Amino acid sequence: MKIRRIEPIAVSLPMAKPLKMAFEEVRSAENVLVRLETDDGVAGWGGAATAPTMTGETVASMAAAIRHLAPRLEGMPLDDIPAVMSRAGNYLYGNHSAKSVIEMALHDALGRARGKPVHDLLGGKRRGRIAVLRMVGTGKGTAADVADAQRGRAEGYVAFKIKVGVAGPREDAERTRGICEALAGNASLLLCADANQGFTPDQAVEYVRAVEDTALDYFEQPVAAHDVEGMARVARASRIPIGCDEGLHSLGDLKRHHEAGAAGGFSLKTIKLGGLQPVIDAGQMCEKLGLKVNLASKMAETGISTAALLHLAAALPAVDWGVGLSSHYLTDDVLKQPFTVADGHVSVPTGPGLGVEVDEAKVRRYSREA
Repeated sequence: MKIRRIEPIAVSLPMAKPLKMAFEEVRSAENVLVRLETDDGVAGWGGAATAPTMTGETVASMAAAIRHLAPRLEGMPLDDIPAVMSRAGNYLYGNHSAKSVIEMALHDALGRARGKPVHDLLGGKRRGRIAVLRMVGTGKGTAADVADAQRGRAEGYVAFKIKVGVAGPREDAERTRGICEALAGNASLLLCADANQGFTPDQAVEYVRAVEDTALDYFEQPVAAHDVEGMARVARASRIPIGCDEGLHSLGDLKRHHEAGAAGGFSLKTIKLGGLQPVIDAGQMCEKLGLKVNLASKMAETGISTAALLHLAAALPAVDWGVGLSSHYLTDDVLKQPFTVADGHVSVPTGPGLGVEVDEAKVRRYSREA
């Protein structure tokens, strides 16, 4: 079975509310999808949100990269995904987000062709029900965030990520403490904070010292992605393990942070590493090195990406630091049956490929010029 066509489609989807992060406010879900068709008529889908502050790619650049690669990959065998992606690398350096969309669509199509779920292609299912990491960051102060976290706990969530780096370290520390204390008494909860590069090393050290006696399990990306020494400095000052997100784009980055003592774990994303298999490879390296793993979507991705993330969550050796999904923040999705979070958890799809059906009428409705 060979690849007949690779088609990029840009979409813009409505969100329930804007999401405030250290350097941006996400108001709509800007994604690039791929519809990949084989010569036997099997269709596979992939998707990724644009993340210019994380990967340097925009909707326009991702669509252009996919259009550049499509004629060079069409005609290749579907069942040799490593060869397809190796050829993609030969013809285009970097552009991991764009490549991840193609690689995801390849896995979906191959799974459908073989009648197997994607997690079987990635090594098999280790878990079938995934706890969702719930964001806490209303932008309205401690009282609002405490109320939001308590509401999430009442809804069954057992994992929470507090957005920090949007105010000063002292104010963020006080808010973090308030949330942790409000959720106290639940020993089984996972609690973490994420600065999205929002602090200087001095500010991050001030923050970790102010929250060292809280129940935080880890603190993600306190300083700029390129500042490995700054990450190591914060790690040396902190009782709480430090996680790396924006600073990880390859296995080399993972090794470099580990050797510098800059991170006790990593946030793995398909858009940063270039696809599902590279995420599996990074997860296996983390297991070998004794490092923790967080698995995450970029903020505001479609249900296609959510499905892929759930298959990864099922197949990875461990996801000690939680799984962050984002399609449930949309008011509408491109799936015929969008994912819903029940009691803070989502079940891994069991059908062939990604195990979801794309509503092509909705894809057309939300499509935009790239």
